[in-house]
Amino acid sequence: MSEEQILLGIGLTVVLAVGSQILASRLHVPSLVVLLPVGFTAGALTDVIHPDRLVPDFTPLVSLAVAVILYDAGLGLDLRHLLGETRRVVARLIVLGVFITWGACLGLVTALFDVSLTVALMVGVILVVSGPTVVGPLLDHVGPTDRVRRILIWEGSLIDPLGGILGAVVFHVIVRSQESRGFRFGTFTGSMAVGLAGGAIGVALLWFALRRLRLGETLGTLAQLATVVAVSAGCDMVFDDTGLIAAIVIGMALANLPGFDMPARRPFFETVVELVIGLLFISISATVAPKAVTPVLLPSLALVGALVLVVRPLVAACAAARTDVAPGERRFIGWMAPRGIVAASTASTFSATLVDKGLRGADKILPITFLVIVGTVLVYALTARPVAARLGVVRPTRTRPLLVGGAPWSVDIARSLRTAGLDVVMWAGLPRERDRITEAGFELAPGELLATVTDPEAELEGITAVLLLTDNDDFNALASVIVQDRVEGPVYRIGPPPDRKGVVAPYTGGGVLFGPGLVRDTLAARHGRGARFLVRPASDPVPPGHTTLFLVRADGRLEPVTEAQEVTPAEGDRLVLLGPVPHDGTENSTGARVLG
Repeated sequence: MSEEQILLGIGLTVVLAVGSQILASRLHVPSLVVLLPVGFTAGALTDVIHPDRLVPDFTPLVSLAVAVILYDAGLGLDLRHLLGETRRVVARLIVLGVFITWGACLGLVTALFDVSLTVALMVGVILVVSGPTVVGPLLDHVGPTDRVRRILIWEGSLIDPLGGILGAVVFHVIVRSQESRGFRFGTFTGSMAVGLAGGAIGVALLWFALRRLRLGETLGTLAQLATVVAVSAGCDMVFDDTGLIAAIVIGMALANLPGFDMPARRPFFETVVELVIGLLFISISATVAPKAVTPVLLPSLALVGALVLVVRPLVAACAAARTDVAPGERRFIGWMAPRGIVAASTASTFSATLVDKGLRGADKILPITFLVIVGTVLVYALTARPVAARLGVVRPTRTRPLLVGGAPWSVDIARSLRTAGLDVVMWAGLPRERDRITEAGFELAPGELLATVTDPEAELEGITAVLLLTDNDDFNALASVIVQDRVEGPVYRIGPPPDRKGVVAPYTGGGVLFGPGLVRDTLAARHGRGARFLVRPASDPVPPGHTTLFLVRADGRLEPVTEAQEVTPAEGDRLVLLGPVPHDGTENSTGARVLG
């Protein structure tokens, strides 16, 4: 290829990867739903994005990219957060799921495809993985109950790196057996030792860089990226693909080292991982030629049908047996096992080597995996929401807000939202504010709740909106940024005074409540002078001198007025208003319900 064609191919690959992810976010579907067909179509229409034409050998780049992804997944394996009955179900899903799925795939692939037993063994181990990069967006679209979401997210987060380890183990067993005309345990254990030793070196390097040198967010992220790539590359130089084992070990070890805290936010690293995922799927899909897919299309559809209709429900039934998981939850767990990035990447990485070894049917590993990924993602993306609704495991659309702050005016806002029909939870740090919340009859969130601010693995489960109403504008601003990634819904904060000279309050994110004319000190002053919150039907006209603060939809969804948008009421909605300051401090003649 000419230099112009290479530049065109690289630019087109990046544009397709990013554009597909943007489109997927707008369609509210997993990015794989768009990335796979876009890459496959682009590869069929042009050869300028074919990775083998852009770089001399694409396999090492895939291996290093997968190592970065698996390291990031390994960072999510903090077993301290896997507690109670959820742990039991998740452990069964992983242990039983791996062996049942692997065994079923081994039998199905052997029966449906003309491949050798070793190739069927490899395909089976590739297809045991699921992954949070696919499950997470699907669950965001469905909105299941908290328990179902926890189980599926933890299963995907754990089985991805563990499946990668298992795949690397099986791959090395096959390769070493082929090279030596028999399996040599010493050679196999040596390759495993290289991966574990590389992982130990990587952990030591990152511990020194992040703990001793105390690198900031930017340099710390670069240190993580450089360490994972360098250690994985070094391991692969000794034994092929042992870098995957090293990357997983580094991530898992850092997530579970006592007294070692990873940075709470890693936006640059997360961006790199998302870009790598997009580039990998576009590139890998482009390598799947239509002529390679056609011969395995019908058998692959049969394989997808068996995995979706038989294998996964069997795994879920075994995992949830003799537990208090409800029948509807059990059935939905049995209807959620899409394959994702690790399956595609390991298939691309391992298949090329096995083809070179001359194994019968090794050239079918990638197209079979590609079709299973496409099939499972499409089936679950199109059916998960109606299935969840039919099984009764969809979380109610009614907003469950968390109000942070215990000033008298914030407690009165909570009262108004409760009157409008919402289940309100509150949190405050000061003892007198916590007493005020308790006396008002609200559920008081535990004192450890805002450990979320520093704990990247914590989540505000059951909370679908956060309103930051404390008297500390800088706290509201910082919390609005960090809590946003830990709650399944919007985060709002009360606006700081326009002349505020705080460190961060005027500049950071989060939706600012009520507009510039009703900032924190203005609202508190009006409330202190006797203005009260009112709840009235949206069909009634807003009385003069009243300010609309919230709209509560007929189905219980909360829509606050913010600096960026007003609210448009509909029939059956309710408004929360702030009344004017009465002349005598007590009078209110609007006919609405007065709170506070």
